[in-house]
Amino acid sequence: MMRLNTATVRSESRILTTNKVLKNTYLLLSMTLLFSAGTAALAMMLNLPHPGLIVTMVGYFGLLFLTTRFSNSALGLVFVFALTGFMGMTLGPILNMYIQAYSNGHQLVLTALGGTGVIFLGLSAYALISRKDFSFIAGFLMVGIMVAFLAGLAAVLFSIPALSLAVSAMFILLMSAMILYQTSEIIHGGETNYILATVSLYVSIYNLFTSLLQLLGVFGGED
Repeated sequence: MMRLNTATVRSESRILTTNKVLKNTYLLLSMTLLFSAGTAALAMMLNLPHPGLIVTMVGYFGLLFLTTRFSNSALGLVFVFALTGFMGMTLGPILNMYIQAYSNGHQLVLTALGGTGVIFLGLSAYALISRKDFSFIAGFLMVGIMVAFLAGLAAVLFSIPALSLAVSAMFILLMSAMILYQTSEIIHGGETNYILATVSLYVSIYNLFTSLLQLLGVFGGED
C-alpha cells in the first residue's frame, strides 16, 4: 500500500510539473512573439537596413549562448527577450524587402504568417492530444538541422537560388518536426526548463515563417 501511495504521489507530482512547464512555456512564448513582432514593426517603420549575415549570426549565437547559460535564473528571461527582440529587428528589413519587391507583398507576409500559425497550432495540438513520444527523432533533427544550416550558408555565399529554395523546404519540414519533438519533450518530462523550451519553439516558428515566406515569394510573388 505504501509503495502504491508513493507511486501515485510521484505520478501526480510529475503531472503538475509538466502542466506548469507547459503553461509557463506557452505564456513566455506568447510574450516573446509579441515582443519580437514589436521590434520587427519598429525596424520596418524606421526602415532599418538588414545587419548582414555575420552580425546576425554573432548576435543570434551569442544571445542564444547567454540565454542557455542563465536559463535557470532571472537573467535567462532578460536574455530570452534580448534574443527574440534581436531576431525581430533582423526580420523587419526582410519584411520590408518583400513588401517593396512584390505588388502583393503584404499578402505574401500575411499568408506566411497564417500558414505558420496553422502549422504550429496543428502540430502542437496533435502532440498534446496524442501524447506520442517523439524523442526518437532527436538524432535526425540534429543532423538535419546541421546539414540544412550549412547548405543555407553555401546558398548565400555562392548565390545559388535553387539550393536556397531546397533549404527553405528542408527547414519547413525540420522545424515542423522540431515543434512535435519539443512539445513531446515537455509532455514526457524530457524538458523541464520553460526558458529553453520557449527558445526552441520560438526559433522553430521564426525559421518556419521565413522559409514559408521565401517559397511564397518565389512561387507566388507578383512584380
